[in-house]
Amino acid sequence: MFTTAIAGSLPKPAWLAETEKLWPQWTTQGPELQQAKADATLLWIKAQEDAGLDVIGDGEQARQHFVHGFVEQVEGIDFVNKVTMGIRNNRYDAQVPQVVAPLRLKGRVHAFEAQLARAHTKKKLKFTLPGPMTIVDTVADRFYGDKVKMAMAFAELLNQEALALQADGVDIIQFDEPAFNVYMDDAADWGVQALEIAARGLTCTTAVHICYGYGIEANNNWKKTLGDEWRQYEKVFPALAKSSIQQVSLECMHSHVPMEMMKLLEGKDVMVGVIDVANPAIETAEEIADTIGRALQFVPKHRLIACTNCGLAPMSRAVAEAKLKALAEGAKLASQRYA
Repeated sequence: MFTTAIAGSLPKPAWLAETEKLWPQWTTQGPELQQAKADATLLWIKAQEDAGLDVIGDGEQARQHFVHGFVEQVEGIDFVNKVTMGIRNNRYDAQVPQVVAPLRLKGRVHAFEAQLARAHTKKKLKFTLPGPMTIVDTVADRFYGDKVKMAMAFAELLNQEALALQADGVDIIQFDEPAFNVYMDDAADWGVQALEIAARGLTCTTAVHICYGYGIEANNNWKKTLGDEWRQYEKVFPALAKSSIQQVSLECMHSHVPMEMMKLLEGKDVMVGVIDVANPAIETAEEIADTIGRALQFVPKHRLIACTNCGLAPMSRAVAEAKLKALAEGAKLASQRYA
């Protein structure tokens, strides 16, 4: 009854990159690196299928970082002279490239891994792209002088790649917008508008992933400051409900997001986060089924997708594999319970 999917990223094997890091360094280069990326992608496709997931992703194995994996293929960005900048409202500092000229794609961005994944699974294939607002929050502007104008420029480039991914056979294209939970007024004002441009013309399923970040120390510390109720979704969900985006994710497991927030997404498929990405403890099938049961008070059965809270990239491979299996087992138990 309940479709299962991951948010996007999975841990990189030690023979591909540094492990349990959000910004890992590759362990090799050149043709060997390309082969290692392919091998890791196939490994995780098999792992997701073995776990019993319904929607398969590439695990973002060919990207060092979910934002930079896209912007590295954009002209007008200086990656040589990076600067330190506070991102996510200064939650943490990052070394970021600078936008120094008009933005243009160098060519295809993710053809290699998307086509590889499509050729090796018969299940539905989801592919993730960073959202325009989150990209703008992860680069330094030295050209546009207007973050909205720059976001719309990135949205046009994302749309080009999204249309190409659709032609590659991708079934679901998901835009990752953690910035929506940080700059809530901007998200409702122009963030969703930029998202619509990025998704323009797509006939495949469209999705947006909005979380409270990876399970890294800076994000975990930030969550401790948010109080007993996390109501950030309250501002952007009404705008998303009016948009053309078909699926919306939210963080549920071990979070303080009030479940009734889901009522604001009437008419949308809801990716309910039932796997905690900030805790290595493996969820039980009962915990997951209970979370799905509580969500069913606000989401129709046919619209609920069991998902991870966020990406699993900084976790160990063994923990990630166990959580994938738990996700499938929990959704199966929920299907039996609530059929």
